[in-house]
Amino acid sequence: MQVILAQPRGFCAGVERAIEIVERALEKYGPPVYVRHEIVLNRHVVESLRAKGARFVEEIDEVPPGGITIFSAHGVARAVEQGAEERNLPVIDATCPLVSKVHSEGQRYAAQGKDVILIGHAGHPEVEGTMGRIPGPIHLISSVEDVAALAVRDPQELAYVTQTTLSVDDTRAIIDALKARFPAIVGPDTKDICYATQNRQRAVRDLAARVDVLLVVGARNSSNSNRLREIGAELGVPSYLIEDARALDMAWLEGARAVGITAGASAPDELVQELIEALRQHGPVELSVQPGADENVRFRMPAELSEPAEAGAARA
Repeated sequence: MQVILAQPRGFCAGVERAIEIVERALEKYGPPVYVRHEIVLNRHVVESLRAKGARFVEEIDEVPPGGITIFSAHGVARAVEQGAEERNLPVIDATCPLVSKVHSEGQRYAAQGKDVILIGHAGHPEVEGTMGRIPGPIHLISSVEDVAALAVRDPQELAYVTQTTLSVDDTRAIIDALKARFPAIVGPDTKDICYATQNRQRAVRDLAARVDVLLVVGARNSSNSNRLREIGAELGVPSYLIEDARALDMAWLEGARAVGITAGASAPDELVQELIEALRQHGPVELSVQPGADENVRFRMPAELSEPAEAGAARA
């Protein structure tokens, strides 16, 4: 069987930074540290960090007094931040800098007196965080159909921002519909959608032309992983989203000469390697990596963790 790996795939710089923040915090302060929501949307990553001493909580009031508190890569609403401030919790913010950029854009538009339209998926932690950081009227839409139902204060004073992990093509279609209905609307170009999202989607499009089946390693609740599977399916390739090798159904691969593998931005590469090993249990595998974008982006650590300190150092 020919197995072709997408390039790039798996962890992006924002996810790597968020995981490293938790690991450095455990090193510096000693366990436990408290992480609000999953640091990234991947069960394997969460379980690995939990084994090292991270404790995952749903709400800030679950953190004991003085507990080192980490906000996830998806960002949090201002109300969550205020709750931590009121309790004097020492906070380390692992919000992806590209998500923070969306927050800043939305806040700038709101300060100009505009209604802000957020293109994203209801219930996604990034969307909840973004909506909770933009003051004033904000409208959430997720499809071209939603545009027709929008009720805004002033069609001349409108702006849009987007969730970072969406399909670039879907987002472009929604933006086109917004511009058609509201010609005065302003907002960032689709190229402002996360570089990692765009690179992984482009790689899947290229890969789909070469394979008979596409396997996407990622969590069910991972927006960017779901988009990768959807892109493969839209291009006519049977595409499956699996959490790990245990979810592989060999019946999917019957008659397939070439199998493509990619991974969502929060899926560790070890899961891809385990999937390749699972395929090898069923016969010889000819492995290759598809040429693609070379990502060398690195985001700075928060100031609190920029210098290593002894484990168990005094808590702020």
